[in-house]
Amino acid sequence: MSKIDIGIGESDRVAIAEGLKRLLADSYTLYLQTHNFHWNVTGPQFRELHLMFEEHYTELAVAVDDIAERIRTLGVAAPGTYKAFAELSSIKEIDGVPDAKDMVTLLTQGHEAVVRNCREVLKLSQHADDESTNALVGDRMRVHEKTAWMLRATQAK
Repeated sequence: MSKIDIGIGESDRVAIAEGLKRLLADSYTLYLQTHNFHWNVTGPQFRELHLMFEEHYTELAVAVDDIAERIRTLGVAAPGTYKAFAELSSIKEIDGVPDAKDMVTLLTQGHEAVVRNCREVLKLSQHADDESTNALVGDRMRVHEKTAWMLRATQAK
């Protein structure tokens, strides 16, 4: 591939891409968890949660592609294996099938973890004047903050 000259130095591009790799891993892990819970949710809120989880994993499927493509745009290979995602993700896999209430709690925590990760990547991209990454990560942060709020609202008393 030819030299990349987009106004962001190589060391900044690599640092931003490393942060985006962690965001990709968290997003993919959350996608898998959400899809698993969509398949396995039961209980009085079944229909509501089943449909909500489907909306969430569908949105995440597009997001992981956007994040991976940004990593590639910065000139770095995007991770794409379970092993790589497990090493990079701050969201841990869940054994078994939790009840619906615990699913909502786990997904809320997952979305909040992604938001925290977004804030870390934003520090790197803002420092490098990388407006494209700023926009992508800012959009992701808004989606995950709103999703966490909606999930918390399902358990409000």
